[in-house]
Parts: sequence; structure tokens; C-alpha cells
Amino acid sequence: MVFRRRRTWAMLVALAAVPVLIALAVRLTSGPPSGRGPAFLDRVAGNGLYVAIVGMFMCIPLFLPLTVSVASGDTIAGEAGHGTLRYLLIAPASRARLLLVKYIGAAAFCVAAALSVALSGVLVGLALFPAGPVTLLSGDTLELGESFVRIGLIAAYVAVSLMGLAAVGLFISTLTDVPVGAMAATAVLSVAAQILGQLPQLDWLHPWLFTHHWFGFADLLREPILWTSFGENALLQGGYVLVFGALAYGKFATKDVLS
Repeated sequence: MVFRRRRTWAMLVALAAVPVLIALAVRLTSGPPSGRGPAFLDRVAGNGLYVAIVGMFMCIPLFLPLTVSVASGDTIAGEAGHGTLRYLLIAPASRARLLLVKYIGAAAFCVAAALSVALSGVLVGLALFPAGPVTLLSGDTLELGESFVRIGLIAAYVAVSLMGLAAVGLFISTLTDVPVGAMAATAVLSVAAQILGQLPQLDWLHPWLFTHHWFGFADLLREPILWTSFGENALLQGGYVLVFGALAYGKFATKDVLS
């Protein structure tokens, strides 16, 4: 049902448009001054594969969390708002199964969102710029085939990074019958977590924020790959999924559904 909605496809198209706009801006101008703008932006004109990487850096702070907030905040509250939740609960399936299916839908959107940015970046980059070996942060270079693999790994990393936010959105969605409120609250928490992550006075809190490893995919642009960030990120997001999944079940299992 998630991918049969026009809103879902509109959000995926909007995400895919970000790398396109980046590529067009570089193509139609003389290019950004060296050292300014997002990471790797000054390399786009020489190698189109960098468009996908720059697109990820641009989307991960705001655009990706915003769309995931919409998808996850609508999971339960959307059904309640449309008056269809009680009909779902009449089916011979437990509330736990309904929550699980709803979360799987939100997680699938996380994967689709990350892939939309990556695929759009690769396609528009190859269409507008030359492509060749990619120079990594470590100074090593990768051939074209290996570069595609690294971009795929970056998309996987970003998708995993959004899983914790999706679980938070699922929990908030069980607290209200107003889907817009759940979406907005989830998006605000995403922004708030990023702001808290920038305050040095809260260093003790940073490792526990679901946004802490969002930019850790830069470690995938080294040779050899530093898998520490990927593992720590997956562990952190898994913790959020377990905790907020349990909270969502605790709330939803005892909730009186009137709509």
C-alpha cells in the first residue's frame, strides 16, 4: 500500500530531483570554487559519479528524514485518521503483526528513498559529465565497476541510518489519530537530534542520538573500507528499533481504537 500512494512516489521523485539540480547547477555554471560547498562538489565536473555522493551529503540532514517522517508518522495515525484502523483490527491478526507490517512498509520506504538519490545521481552524472576512476578520501582510486559498488554501499548505509527514525515515527504514530501531527513531531525530533549533536556540552549524549552516525558513510570512501562506523550505526539503529518498537506495541496493545 505504501508504494501505491501518489504521495510516496511524489516524495521519491522529489528526492531524485536533488542530484539532478546539483548536476544542472554545476553543468550550467563554471563550477563551485574549490573547497566550498558540500564534500566532493568541486569534483563533479570531472567525474559524474560524484553527483550521487554529493546528493547523499545534501539529502541526509533534511530531505531524507523529512520524507521518512511522513512515511512513518502515517503508519498508524493515518489509518486512524481515515477511520480504517478498527476495520484492520477486525481481521484475524494480532496488533503486534499489524505494527510489524506497518514498520516493514516504513523500512521499505527508507531503502527506496536512499536508492532514489543514489540512482538518480549516477544516471544524471553519467548523462552530463564524463565518468572515470573515483578518488577516495584516502587518496586511492577505484575503477568504474568498484565505484558503483561503493555507491551501493553508501545507499545501504543511509537506508540503515533511517531505520531508527522510522521506529520513532511508528511509536509517535500510535499516540495520536492525527497523521499530520505524527509526521511533524517525527520531523522535529530529527532536527532536534541533529542540533543536540552539534553541542559540545552534550558530548556524553551524542553516541546515543540516532543521528550520530548519519555522515559515517564517508568511511566507505576509504581504502580499505572502515567498517566500524557501519557496524556501530547498525547497532545503534537496531537499538532504536527494539526500544521504540516495544514502546509502540506497549501503547498500541492497550489502546482503545474508536476510529
